[in-house]
Amino acid sequence: MTNQKKQAQLRKNVSAFAKPDTLAGIRQLINTLAPFFLLWFLAYQSLSVSVWLTVALASVAGAFVVRMFIIFHDCTHQSFFKSSKANRIIGTITGILTMFPFEKWKREHAIHHATSGNLDKRGTGDIWVMTVEEYKEANVWQRLAYRMYRNPFVMFGLGPFFLFLYSNRFNRKDAKRKERMNTYLTNASIAVIYSLLIWAIGWQAFLIIQIPVLYVAGFLGIWLFYVQHQFEDSYFEEESDWDFVKAAVDGSSYYKLPKVLQWISGSIGFHHVHHLSPRVPNYHLEEAHESTPPLQKATTITIASSLESIRFRLYDEKNKKFISFKEMKQQLRKPAASTNMAHKQPSFQQK
Repeated sequence: MTNQKKQAQLRKNVSAFAKPDTLAGIRQLINTLAPFFLLWFLAYQSLSVSVWLTVALASVAGAFVVRMFIIFHDCTHQSFFKSSKANRIIGTITGILTMFPFEKWKREHAIHHATSGNLDKRGTGDIWVMTVEEYKEANVWQRLAYRMYRNPFVMFGLGPFFLFLYSNRFNRKDAKRKERMNTYLTNASIAVIYSLLIWAIGWQAFLIIQIPVLYVAGFLGIWLFYVQHQFEDSYFEEESDWDFVKAAVDGSSYYKLPKVLQWISGSIGFHHVHHLSPRVPNYHLEEAHESTPPLQKATTITIASSLESIRFRLYDEKNKKFISFKEMKQQLRKPAASTNMAHKQPSFQQK
């Protein structure tokens, strides 16, 4: 069987799981929203006991925001419910609760799926990645900006606040009316909800609870998105050689998490399945993975091995892998060795 036929068959096999289940969706809404609101309430009540207990409860609530975001995410793909109207309504509501405008993120994320791993179409809905050659040709200010962006303290420390307070709050200049109005609705709703909470419990109590909620949610969300595309042998090609299926399976990892973390993250660790067929709802991702042998050969990372991705800074087109700034300097000292030693993990088809 040719590679094209194998790819077509693989997509067909996975598409069988792209079937929204209304009851499964309702159950997930209940077991996500109810614990979140309960934890938020308990965090407030615990202020009279200990601020540290409040922060701990708020942090757990933040983890449930990640699960809520996965529901929002599925709604943007029209995969959570069968009804497009239900997806839009629930997506907008969960978008308000997670501080993500539904229409804006839906457009950006669709571009991410259509261009993931394409070196000629980077820049929308993804992590900023520079190749080794691009970095060498960049001026001092571009290099400084990139180094700051890729610094773990900036990405995971300041990134959540930048995302919630700035990036998600504004439309692009050429945004269509529907997208603009949805962002305005989201912003206005957040302002009203936050104002009412501050009026009801006071701004100090509100900040003590909500800051940990947002930070934990933002940190975990950025981390999940980062590690599932930033592993050593991830797939990147120029437009002429880019392939959607290879980008999905070779450019997205299987993040093998403990069951509790898999549950709280909405099984998004099966990222290779999601990229291959975005219409598969999160509650079917594991089943699709287990039922499709070729997908089980995708790059598997664990919590321990995923920590290595922190050192990755640049994509080396010649050797087809991510490298650190230190490794780039070593390449400059030994250019011949680096160009002759091509290292590429076999694709799922070769395996």
